[in-house]
Amino acid sequence: MTRAYDEWVAAVFDVVPARLVLLGLFLITLVGALLWYSFPVWVPRRWPHLRMPRIDLRLPRRRTRRRPAPRGAGPHDHLHKPHRVRDSASPTEPDADRLAAEGRYAEAIRQRLRDTVTDLTRAGVVAPQPGTTAAELADATAGARPGVAPAMDEATALFSEVWYGHRPAAAEHDERMRRLTDEVRDDVGGPR
Repeated sequence: MTRAYDEWVAAVFDVVPARLVLLGLFLITLVGALLWYSFPVWVPRRWPHLRMPRIDLRLPRRRTRRRPAPRGAGPHDHLHKPHRVRDSASPTEPDADRLAAEGRYAEAIRQRLRDTVTDLTRAGVVAPQPGTTAAELADATAGARPGVAPAMDEATALFSEVWYGHRPAAAEHDERMRRLTDEVRDDVGGPR
């Protein structure tokens, strides 16, 4: 294999001077580098589609009877429903004290903050929307009730450390969260 390659290179250099071959290789490399650098620019946005005849090979399905939609129910009605605040006394929602007793301190911290936000919402202090962050809730609470700002800031910082910083939660973290959320609830007048 090596001998055949050597003979082919010798035959090329007999016909074309070596300097011209090297110049050609350099130009090919340069053009390739420019195309690589400007890759998205020269790629067409839409490739042409070949239209192939469509053949349906599916077996006929048995028709089922559809239930009519309720009056006034459109396909996008769920988008216009107001955000419902969850009730913290719901039997399906976990209780923060029960979670702490089970040793699930991170979940207890999260539940205590949820319950506090529910109380703040009921009191009209904040109006959280889906996707609102803990820091945005703390800012909104501080704007409405400046007296609770330090406690709410510390509570959201603790929550963020545990949930987003992946810090292991312990009983003392849960107790600190309990004190902070109680301070906020005392100011708002929510249940403890």
